[in-house]
Amino acid sequence: MAESPQEVTQLLQAWSAGEQGALDKLAPVVYRELHRLAQRYMAQERPGQTLQATALVNEAYLRLVDVKQVSWQNRAHFFSVSAQFMRRTLKRGSGGPAVTLDEGLLMAPAAGPTWWRWTMR
Repeated sequence: MAESPQEVTQLLQAWSAGEQGALDKLAPVVYRELHRLAQRYMAQERPGQTLQATALVNEAYLRLVDVKQVSWQNRAHFFSVSAQFMRRTLKRGSGGPAVTLDEGLLMAPAAGPTWWRWTMR
């Protein structure tokens, strides 16, 4: 599945034009490159960073599929925006106190069961 940059650009432009099928074809094509990009960013993070490269890719993907008003110019434009989303995600997560799972449960005990019931529907 080694599409050329031109084929990726065509899929991006088709997706921008509203073709859902283009996104279905595009996702597996760009995933490997997004994952490599995420791994490079994660390697530059401070020790103890709990976010993993796959989670960073998933976060960027969720933001990318929500973008409605972008007309992708080409493959480079897409990866540039993806990289920006990843950097923002990492920056947003830096500097805060580390919270263990037990501490998180103690701080919001009522949210646990309610949250679980809603997500299991």
